[in-house]
Amino acid sequence: MLNGRKRPFPLLIVLRVAASVAVEAMPKESLETLIAELVHEEDWRRMRATAACLKGGPKAVEALVQVLETGSAALKMEAAGMLARIKDPQGGVPLVRLLKDEDASVRKAGAIALEQMAGVLDQAAAAVLVADLHELKEEGQRESVIGLLGLIPTAIHPLCALLKHPDESARRTAADILEHLLDSRSADACVDAMGDPVVRDVAIQTLKKLGAIRERITTAFDALREVEGASEREEARMATVIDLLGIGRPSVEILIEYLQDEDWLVREAAADLLGKIGDVRAVEPLMERLRADKDTGVKELAIKSLGLIGDARPVELYIEAIPLRPLRTLAMEALAKVKDVEVLRSHEGLFERLKTDRDGLVSYNAGMIVDKLQAMAMQAADGGSHEEGEDE
Repeated sequence: MLNGRKRPFPLLIVLRVAASVAVEAMPKESLETLIAELVHEEDWRRMRATAACLKGGPKAVEALVQVLETGSAALKMEAAGMLARIKDPQGGVPLVRLLKDEDASVRKAGAIALEQMAGVLDQAAAAVLVADLHELKEEGQRESVIGLLGLIPTAIHPLCALLKHPDESARRTAADILEHLLDSRSADACVDAMGDPVVRDVAIQTLKKLGAIRERITTAFDALREVEGASEREEARMATVIDLLGIGRPSVEILIEYLQDEDWLVREAAADLLGKIGDVRAVEPLMERLRADKDTGVKELAIKSLGLIGDARPVELYIEAIPLRPLRTLAMEALAKVKDVEVLRSHEGLFERLKTDRDGLVSYNAGMIVDKLQAMAMQAADGGSHEEGEDE
């Protein structure tokens, strides 16, 4: 007994019970009914609704999208967060529409969800975001959308298309944002825009800046190739990273190109920079380096940089890297930095075993992950024990 009440079930048992309750409930209750419980006052009901959404597949996404259109403000906010966890691109356009909701808290929830989904949003969502930007009049909302466009890899094409819009103000808006983003993929569109007197000056200025960025990176990497000697090359790589880091996001697309360079040291430097910049556009290219590069040093920098970004997409690659001695510590560190901790739940048994690993860093990070998973599950345990107390 604990304070006159039964001691709660062990955490793992409670989790299994919660999951089984959700699965058993789904045939009896519709997804719409379960999703409405995302804002229920009872913890166990919210946990059940969460489990149903995560296991519901496309039907759950459709139901959550419906909630974004018809639900209460509180339910819309929870649905937006759930769509961000599921990361299905189908949720992109409805989340963009949420940015025009009359409730400021709902708009903020939509923006946060879009930021978390930036790496998986398709061009349709980016196109709607660009179209809405042209309609937004409030400066705060415009700044928020411009910030989102800088995070979404698929946003450049619709912005470039906006340079040909019949409305002069739309073309100026697109040109100004492209100058702000300085993405090398916009170069051809800026060249074409030089014939438009409305945006000519901005387009020329953007091209000059893009050219200067590429020249600076090219010069730095050409010099890096010329360095000889192992220790000298490593010092040169670190100096190059420090020198180029200040460019920030405008260098991302160019650095992604250099991940394919013939010189392993250049690939290392590019991978290192992409991790420190932390842009989600680098996730897939870095995953490919981790998966296929023949140089161990490049793999090490790729996994370290992916860890800094914290995206959940490389999780299975991290798990595969744990048995590889040069990568296992970095893999565990990267796993401990994954922002969406719940995706690690299916590997909890592995992390429990690794808590006693002879490598101190491996055991430390495994313990951190297990602690995070148990902390997230504690609400379910509390809810379950509370429900038990009521039944008595």
